[in-house]
Amino acid sequence: MIGGYYLIHMLILVCIYIILTVSLNLALGFTGLLNLGHVAFFGLGAYTSALLTISGVPFFIAMLSGALLASGCGYLLVLATRKLKGDYLALATLGFAFVAHSLFLNWVALTRGPLGIPGIPKPTILGFHLVKPELYLILAFVIMTISIFIIHRILQSPFGRLLQATRDDALGLQVLGKNTFKLKAKAMMLSAFFAGIAGSLFAHYITYIDPSSFTLTEIVLMLTILIVGGIASIKGSIVATFIILLIPETLRFLSLPSSVIGPGRQILYALVLLAILLYNPRGLFGRIDLEDA
Repeated sequence: MIGGYYLIHMLILVCIYIILTVSLNLALGFTGLLNLGHVAFFGLGAYTSALLTISGVPFFIAMLSGALLASGCGYLLVLATRKLKGDYLALATLGFAFVAHSLFLNWVALTRGPLGIPGIPKPTILGFHLVKPELYLILAFVIMTISIFIIHRILQSPFGRLLQATRDDALGLQVLGKNTFKLKAKAMMLSAFFAGIAGSLFAHYITYIDPSSFTLTEIVLMLTILIVGGIASIKGSIVATFIILLIPETLRFLSLPSSVIGPGRQILYALVLLAILLYNPRGLFGRIDLEDA
């Protein structure tokens, strides 16, 4: 029974990270925005949803509020970095992640700083209080499926093809009269919106969040999943999330000390990432090289 609950726990995390990684792929892989600040949107969604539900706001309204706040911050980030490209854009978005982390850590009156926010309520939907893990798995799976469907439809639309054209030849689009800034802003806002959804799901599942949940380690994990699955591939992001999250869990069955398991997982992430970059730079299902993103 314990093994069954642990499997459900891992599947819930897989659903959350699939939303997170596919939404990052929308901005980075399909639009070419080298965004290293995705974890900030994840954290904004989590904190906003947690604080609102503790104040008595219904779960779905709190979730959408967190996603909309993250989306608004995505627009501001694009606006602030509109003249930056490549490595400079990556550094600026990474700086945004550090600013958000500093906000979570130091705005003690709102976030309780390093103490974090405990007692985040589980959602109640149609009279069902989702305390049992299997019920929360159903919720996470449904929201993940809807999120992937919406992102897939966006990418298959004329707007989605314009996003990919922005990545491949922004100057050519500008010559044709297209406003590439608006396209990038919309892509970042959509990407941040779904990251906020993932953050809300995470906060209400764990029922406790603190600033350590939204650090550089999470950024590395998201990028590892993205690169292993392949840039600009939704299927790749889904498959790689299973691989990256579940394979390190095999360390738990090797009777290793707990002090070894944590670093061992990081080493495994690094080895998988190096192997992909050396032998298949496009990842498992990628259509473009990393340097072209």
